[in-house]
Amino acid sequence: MDTSHPSHLCLFFLMCVLAPEVATEVEEPSDGPAATQELTWLTDVPAATAFIAAAEVALVGFFQDLELPVVSIFRDMVQNFQDVSFGISNISDVLTHYNITGNTISLFRLADNEQVNLEGEVIESLNADKLSHFIEAHNLQLVTEYNAVTAVGLFSSNIEIHLLLVINKASPEYKENMHRFQKAAKLLQGKALFVLLDSGKKENEKAVSYFKLKKSQLPALTIYRTVDDKWDALPVTEVSVERVQNFYEGFLEGKLLSENHKSEEKTSKVEL
Repeated sequence: MDTSHPSHLCLFFLMCVLAPEVATEVEEPSDGPAATQELTWLTDVPAATAFIAAAEVALVGFFQDLELPVVSIFRDMVQNFQDVSFGISNISDVLTHYNITGNTISLFRLADNEQVNLEGEVIESLNADKLSHFIEAHNLQLVTEYNAVTAVGLFSSNIEIHLLLVINKASPEYKENMHRFQKAAKLLQGKALFVLLDSGKKENEKAVSYFKLKKSQLPALTIYRTVDDKWDALPVTEVSVERVQNFYEGFLEGKLLSENHKSEEKTSKVEL
């Protein structure tokens, strides 16, 4: 990996200090057994656009040939990701609408209006493990929990501002603060990527210390810009939509709450 660019360096740092866990959507689990996930056939362009617009994350198989081995792999993956909407189409008008020229699997993200494609030789050699890893790495929800896998998708996004809620998920104040943070994420959708960093996990201690935060200062909001490694932190007693918006706008205006935060020793991040 090229660590000469700031964003590459920070990605390397995060990959080192965060445990390689499966990406998870930040929501309270529902009671009872999970509903059976279904594959949706997209029969025309209006159906496809409506399907993609309605999902936080949609995975669509655009297949010219439904007899390919990758189609069965795609179908079998549906039940493994309950937070992803799966669609499939072999209609030429639909493929043309999305600039598909060959068998392609596309992941569409509402959080940053991004379309990430698997195509060409990758499709020909695709297996279940590779497809699963692709979904895990690029599955960014309106609020995404930080780990070594989701860091890949976050730092490959075209959105440079990452706004984090650093909080212990086991704390009594988590649920209400998370609810307000999700509301702010909807209002600032497409402007910043919203991230949860669980301070209760031992493997996240170095990531928390990167923002120079002590346990006594948590929960906290932090903000990070990938292009120059500039960041700021705001300890909060409780999260509010207004506080999140003001923190975001103040950062963009250069009104840091303390002295200009930037990585002081780039080499130290690599060593962590």
